[in-house]
Amino acid sequence: MARIAILGLGAMGARMAANLLEAGHELAVWNRSPGRDAALVERGARRARSPKEAATGAEFVIAMLRDDDASREVWTDQAHGALAGTNHEAIAIESSTLSVGWSRALAARCAEAGIAFLDAPVAGSRPQAEAKALIHLVGGERETVERARPVLAAMGAALIHAGPAGSGAVLKLAVNMLFGVQVACVAEMLALMRRGGLAPEEAFTRLSATPVCSLAAKAAGEAILAGNFAPQFPVELVEKDFGYAVEALGGADAAPVAAAVRQVFSRAMEEDLGDQNLTAIAQLYGQDA
Repeated sequence: MARIAILGLGAMGARMAANLLEAGHELAVWNRSPGRDAALVERGARRARSPKEAATGAEFVIAMLRDDDASREVWTDQAHGALAGTNHEAIAIESSTLSVGWSRALAARCAEAGIAFLDAPVAGSRPQAEAKALIHLVGGERETVERARPVLAAMGAALIHAGPAGSGAVLKLAVNMLFGVQVACVAEMLALMRRGGLAPEEAFTRLSATPVCSLAAKAAGEAILAGNFAPQFPVELVEKDFGYAVEALGGADAAPVAAAVRQVFSRAMEEDLGDQNLTAIAQLYGQDA
């Protein structure tokens, strides 16, 4: 079993950490907000006072954080950052959904420090994290990927090696773009059905049986019709990811679809829907839910 540090115990990180403990790994945990580690500590994890302390002595250092700013601080803070405690035999694994630019910059920082690095964001949300059904989208050297594979397998059902460092971040943003665009389209489509005089439940059931409807779109439509907006992939994080995608593509003029969909999620945040699931954008169109 491996010695592992988990940095960030939010909705995803806490579930991933629990699965590592269940697999028998020795775990050190750190979270910016106090108290999130209590259940893990009760199960045998070691509480660290800083990312540096958590990383010290670990064979794998895994971060699951909110955004670029959090990742930059947690990894590179000179006094308390994880890189200051990570040894040269360890693998640094960044599983947060980040911009392509920062993912590659962090890979370069690790290379300068002589530390192996993987960007390994995940496809899947809270239910998949809990069920060990995540898909790891990994960028990095193949040898490093293979060394980390058993650890990642304790948290997920599949691993896709996307290419060199930074490739995982690219693929993750592509996944989230495709998902977010479909949800935005379904929300508007249901509004169209309602305003066009159709019963949306019946019309959507018929439409979802056609070849044009993906499984993701079908699930989103069913959640909207059921009024189920419990957070799995919150609006505010979707908006953040679309911002990173637009940036990677070169700006709004180069990414008109992504930029337009980002505006929908930005509007939802203005309507205080930021902490609800991304399907909550349906409320912008006067859905009964």
